[in-house]
Order: sequence, then structure tokens, then C-alpha cells
Amino acid sequence: MGALAQPFPASFEVSGVAANDVLNVRSEPSTRADVVGELGPFTLHIEVLGLSEDKKWGKIGMPEGNGWVSMAYLNPTEQDDPFAVPRPLSCLGTEPFWSVSLYPRGAEYNSPDTGAVPMTVTQEAVADQGYLISLEEGPTLNRTLIITREACSDGMSDRAFGFSTRMFTEAPDGNSALQGCCTLDHR
Repeated sequence: MGALAQPFPASFEVSGVAANDVLNVRSEPSTRADVVGELGPFTLHIEVLGLSEDKKWGKIGMPEGNGWVSMAYLNPTEQDDPFAVPRPLSCLGTEPFWSVSLYPRGAEYNSPDTGAVPMTVTQEAVADQGYLISLEEGPTLNRTLIITREACSDGMSDRAFGFSTRMFTEAPDGNSALQGCCTLDHR
């Protein structure tokens, strides 16, 4: 039960589901609710946004909305370093569309204008309620993300996100500031 005392959103993995079965994602926190998706028996990096009142169900984000999964079949994902920014982590925004993804061995920025561009993490810091990440795309282009634990909407779908972000870009052709949402979920 100690794992449920952690702050949300948090990363989990499917546990206790047979290799030939699935974990149902439901529209509401009840076995009587409609099935709106499924998770395979070895699915990793499931972002649980919060718990139902009885703490038996976890709310997860899905491509165009949200769903509920039984916490009896989820275990917290072990993070190598609890004082580091979790990976994988993706932040995204709309109008204009952009994303920054952090992986165990790298990072990239992506937009319709640039495509996927590799970045180097130059600094990261962890606080109780968020993260600071500084990234470099080259000698003259830098991006800084400030990520906080708070509800966020991408404005395009009904999906809930558990992290909000602000991204400041320093570039030779002008600086910019954008906002978006982040997720630990990489299915």
C-alpha cells in the first residue's frame, strides 16, 4: 500500500495479467463500466493520474480521452534515480504543434517545421512539484522547460494530463515562450 502514497501522476506497469490476456481499460471505475481500451500483460510506463475514491482504480490518459484500470494489476515503475527527471517523459503543445521527448539515452524536439531534432540535456533539477530541464540543440539554440504537477489540457482532446509545462526558447531568429502538457505514458 505504500506505493499508493506517492504523488500523482506516477508511472506504473501491468503486473499479474496472464501472457494471453489483457487488462481492460474502463470508462468509469467499475467492472460494470464499458471497456474503452486494453493494456497488454507486459505494458510499461502507464501514467496513473489519480485514484478513485476507494483507491481501487487508477485514472489513465488515452489518445482522445481517459479511462480507468484496476490498481490490483498495476505496480509502480521503479525509477533508477528518484532525484532525476523521470524518463521517458514527453511534453507537447498545440498552436503551434511541438513536442520535447526525454528518453533514457537522449532527447529530441519535434515540430512540423523542423521534424525530429536531437538535443543535449545541459541541466536538470527536481523539486517536490516539478522539474526544470535545460536543453541545447546547437551552439545558439537553447530550450528550457519548467514542468509542474498540475492538471493540464491540450485543448484538442478530452485527455487529461498530470503535468503542465512552459517552454522558453532562445534562438538567433528570436525568443519564444510556449505552454503545453507532459506525460510519462509512452505506449
